[in-house]
Amino acid sequence: MEALIYDGELSFTPDYPMPVRAAGEALIRMTTAGICSTDLEITHGYMDFRGVLGHEFVGIVEEAESSALLGQRVVGEINCPCNECSYCNHGLSNHCPYRTVLGILGRDGAFAEYLTLPEANLQIVSQSVPDDEAVFAEPLAAALEITEQVKVHQGANVAVLGDGRLGLLASQVLALTGASVTCIGNHEGKLALLEGTSVKRVLAGQDTSTRFDLVVDCTGSAGGFDEALRLVRPRGTIVLKSTVASKASLNLAPLVINEITVVGSRCGPLRKALDLLEQRRVEVARLITDRYPLSGGLAAFDAAATRSAVKVLLYPTPQS
Repeated sequence: MEALIYDGELSFTPDYPMPVRAAGEALIRMTTAGICSTDLEITHGYMDFRGVLGHEFVGIVEEAESSALLGQRVVGEINCPCNECSYCNHGLSNHCPYRTVLGILGRDGAFAEYLTLPEANLQIVSQSVPDDEAVFAEPLAAALEITEQVKVHQGANVAVLGDGRLGLLASQVLALTGASVTCIGNHEGKLALLEGTSVKRVLAGQDTSTRFDLVVDCTGSAGGFDEALRLVRPRGTIVLKSTVASKASLNLAPLVINEITVVGSRCGPLRKALDLLEQRRVEVARLITDRYPLSGGLAAFDAAATRSAVKVLLYPTPQS
């Protein structure tokens, strides 16, 4: 099958081995996949991953033990736990030390014609949500995880740092809580994608004396934490959403002096994300920058790495 693989460098192959479905897993034919900042960071050395990249996808179940899943259009939770260890038994399966993670850790991903995932990881997509929108379910779930971890009160003063894929989604999700949300980014064009929402838009570098109750770092850069620390009020909260290959040097004294709470935040509730998409409470279609076939995957990664890109999508290569 066709696949985009990373083995120290990114490459496309037309004859990668088909995945073998294990017990309890489904074989899924990928119909749409999205390139994420984490995918880009993996090509810079993040997680030391080798194999098929990609974890944001929509697909059709072609083989499964459950007949109810056959032929269904699905998205999937990317963490695949052992379901036996103490973490799994205490509801922390996303932190299972023996887990694999789709396209990130020990498991081939979705930038291929086929992939496998445990059937328990799959969520059926409503017919009212097209593939190009359903593919946002995984990053939207990651944005929703902020509100799962932190109580965001109506009227709270919230800043989201970063106007990329996740920053734009997180800004919209946080605005649904009734908070006053400001997205701070480097690109007027990307910030303009929030027009029609209640989110305030500020270009990075503009002077602001505001100190925020909650600051969410979606910059994808090692320097994002320092900026978050500058903007958060005493006894405020910083949520870190960025995964970057480069290392950051931290001055921890302000955390102690100002009694700042720092929360790491990763994957979130996939079903709730699909519900938001079905209810059209979050705008995602306008975030799509470009579309490429799998065979054009190298060009797609180049496009996704440009400053103007928001979300680049991949599709199976059309049959000639």
